[in-house]
Amino acid sequence: MEQFDDRRHAGRVLAEALREVPLSRPVVLALPRGGVPLGYEIARALGAPLDILLVRKIGAPDNEEFALGAVVDGADPQWVVDEEMLRLFDPPPGWVAQQVSAQLREIERRRALYCGSRLPVPLEGRDLLLVDDGLATGSTARVAIQALRGASGRRIVLAVPVGPAETVERLRPLVDELVCLATPEPFRAVGNHYRDFRQLSDQEVVALLSP
Repeated sequence: MEQFDDRRHAGRVLAEALREVPLSRPVVLALPRGGVPLGYEIARALGAPLDILLVRKIGAPDNEEFALGAVVDGADPQWVVDEEMLRLFDPPPGWVAQQVSAQLREIERRRALYCGSRLPVPLEGRDLLLVDDGLATGSTARVAIQALRGASGRRIVLAVPVGPAETVERLRPLVDELVCLATPEPFRAVGNHYRDFRQLSDQEVVALLSP
């Protein structure tokens, strides 16, 4: 089983794999919080700018870590829902709408905290390298890809260290290229593939994003 010391180690390994991918003026877009340490290492290795894409999971009732979908901010907030998971968990009426509103508020808090007055890296005409610490259901990655489709980027490349084969193959047609280092079966959890998978603090994310 592929196992990484921590997220930064996974980022360095992923960066080596990405050297084989033809990229034109890439910008690394990390999904916070977990994707930021990987994005930091990849951006440093490729000599590319690092920015974040703020996406939040829509959690299941009584199990917030299990994603029923995801939401991304912007002038026209977007969200996606996994219909199969929605049927499985059968949340009460209005649950998804409440979660979308709550997660958009958290996105705005994080944008102010992480970015302050710093302007986003321009994306037009660049290859967009979307990075996270792993895939599970793929809902967060899917809504991030959906948001990037309107960003005038040149190509979208999704790069992750690990994920279930079924999720990887479901996402592959949505991007121009997908790099995943390991697709173990059976797949139980992203954290099983890291020796250190502790949650990052906001302060650690800010430090990694600082110029």
